[in-house]
Amino acid sequence: MTAVSSLQDAARGRWAVAAMFFVNGFLTGSWAPQIPVFLTRLDISKFTLGVLILLFGLGALVFMPLSGYLMSKHGSRAAVRGFASVAVFGLLLVALAPSLPLAAVALFLFGGLIGGMDVAMNANAVSVERRLSRAVMSSSHGFWSLGGFAGGGVGGLVIQNYGHLTHAVGVTIIAIVLLAVAARYLVSDPKKLAHEEHHKFTFPKSPGIYLIGLMALITMVPEGAVLDWAALYLNQELGADLATAGLAYALFSGAMATMRFAGDGVRNRFGAVTTLRVCSLIAASGILVAALSPWPWLAIAAFAFAGLGIANMVPIAFSAGGNQPGMASGTGMSVVTTMGYSGILLAPSLIGFVAEHVGFTAVFVVLSGFLAAVFLMSNLAHAADFVAQPAE
Repeated sequence: MTAVSSLQDAARGRWAVAAMFFVNGFLTGSWAPQIPVFLTRLDISKFTLGVLILLFGLGALVFMPLSGYLMSKHGSRAAVRGFASVAVFGLLLVALAPSLPLAAVALFLFGGLIGGMDVAMNANAVSVERRLSRAVMSSSHGFWSLGGFAGGGVGGLVIQNYGHLTHAVGVTIIAIVLLAVAARYLVSDPKKLAHEEHHKFTFPKSPGIYLIGLMALITMVPEGAVLDWAALYLNQELGADLATAGLAYALFSGAMATMRFAGDGVRNRFGAVTTLRVCSLIAASGILVAALSPWPWLAIAAFAFAGLGIANMVPIAFSAGGNQPGMASGTGMSVVTTMGYSGILLAPSLIGFVAEHVGFTAVFVVLSGFLAAVFLMSNLAHAADFVAQPAE
């Protein structure tokens, strides 16, 4: 294979993996408007619904290490294709579940398939970065946000007019079509990486990868906190009305999505470590101002400012995890993603418990400190500044 054709394959692979991120976000976002129907259809309490949603998260955390194992045997391209081929039916499986026990199994599997696909597509994005010798991770996560926006944005309207099953079938068809078009162009792992990944999968002994995982975790906890608790904080502690309070996460999310599409260019120019340092300071200062603000609109603006910083912190951590020297990309990625997503999936309930006793102001001040700690750890991201690897 010539260098020109290899770069052409990598360029196609870059858009193929972006499509996989979009599909994953689209499936996840399409679940949100199904939740009210799910609640009434199965006649369950909000507490039971909370337990079922927790099963979705637990499924993801169980399947993420499994994805690392499968990549150690077959590489990231095969793992993405395998998980995605089944994950596209996950929402439909949940929508068809006729009873509580079957719904619990369906949600666990749906979360697991989404989580397994997530690890694999992040590892494949690392392979694309090595082929192109430039960052694509941030914009790939931007496509995930775009998919989530598309899935959540139109789902309620479709369900209201055509029913939840029609919506689930439509989502499944769209996901299948995107998968069929894009999957053939996914890149294989570079030669060196593929050779590394076919060794027996073991959890790494190096503490560095777990420190990067911790960095991802303490970055994703504030993201989950803004998602679940910012509106309540603005309403209860700053006296904002519900419409105003709802703008906190909307502007935070919009700022993150915008910055993720710009983030690769910033990282390519200034390097992963410098970008992470600046982003962590932006994120920490934004959350701190939101925590100490006496006015709702200043807090909302501060949350949006924090979103600009948080946007690229997780993609950089994922790139660093997938580029650890002497370690298979899938192995490093599975550790970092599992640790990171445990923060966004499991921490919100703990935050709610703590906030009930000390208030949200204290919680957000502490979370700002977490983000400042990433500044001190940012040198761990040096592995994200990679060199090109040869194609197969």
